[in-house]
Amino acid sequence: MDKAKYINAGGRLLDLSVPKIMGIINVTPDSFYGTSRFNSDCEIASAVEQMIRDGVDIIDIGGSSSRPGAPETPAEEEEKRVLSAVKLIKKEFPDAIISIDTYRAAIAEKAVVEHGAHIINDISGGDADAEMFEVISKIKVPYILMHTKGRPKTMQNNPYYNDVVADILKYFSERIFKLRNAGVNDIIIDPGFGFGKTMEHNFELLRKLEDFAITGLPLLVGLSRKSVIWKTLNITAEEALAGTVALNAIALTKGADIIRVHDVKEAAQTVKLVCKIKNY
Repeated sequence: MDKAKYINAGGRLLDLSVPKIMGIINVTPDSFYGTSRFNSDCEIASAVEQMIRDGVDIIDIGGSSSRPGAPETPAEEEEKRVLSAVKLIKKEFPDAIISIDTYRAAIAEKAVVEHGAHIINDISGGDADAEMFEVISKIKVPYILMHTKGRPKTMQNNPYYNDVVADILKYFSERIFKLRNAGVNDIIIDPGFGFGKTMEHNFELLRKLEDFAITGLPLLVGLSRKSVIWKTLNITAEEALAGTVALNAIALTKGADIIRVHDVKEAAQTVKLVCKIKNY
């Protein structure tokens, strides 16, 4: 069994030999794409039900906006939002695989240990909370290690790289080493499109996405409706579905194992077509 193509999510082996779809549930009032915001139990349940119907594999719950320029959500508020959503989804959809989009170790631990979440998705790569790697080692869940440069409030203030791909690979290698030493087995890497990158950095990452295969780890890509699409096309995030589908298709052909999206139905169709091309 190729360990790089399987992750253990709550005792279930998630086979990544066929790319998986992560659906975004933002329980926030200020995420960059308004249609992804869900602020009542009814809205959350309805959205998750539709995602499951459309073919989602993982539900990713975020309680703090990470859009460029976003202020930091107080920990107590983020915890309240996230844990409430997890409890609801576990009750209504007990078979759903749940990921928690948080950089706070205490919230990650509570979501997994007390409420049964399965994956932690940390946009800070462990930099925002020194306890995160230790907690991941203790709770033994897959960890999404994302690259970012700075915090959401400041990350787009003239980001600079000597070589964006080489610099991010170095960032990953240092943190993968620490995670392995801490006993973390399931690591997924995410180059962090839009997080501390210029437009050209984002396109350079996509052009050279195959280079991340050198890590031997599953690769997650989050391009859905991001500004790299709508600014390039001079449209809005609400109009960026076609661009999202196009770039996701390219990412899948270049080795993405998980695509994180707002629009699950279209993502599922994209995965099916790309798999046909790749003879999966």
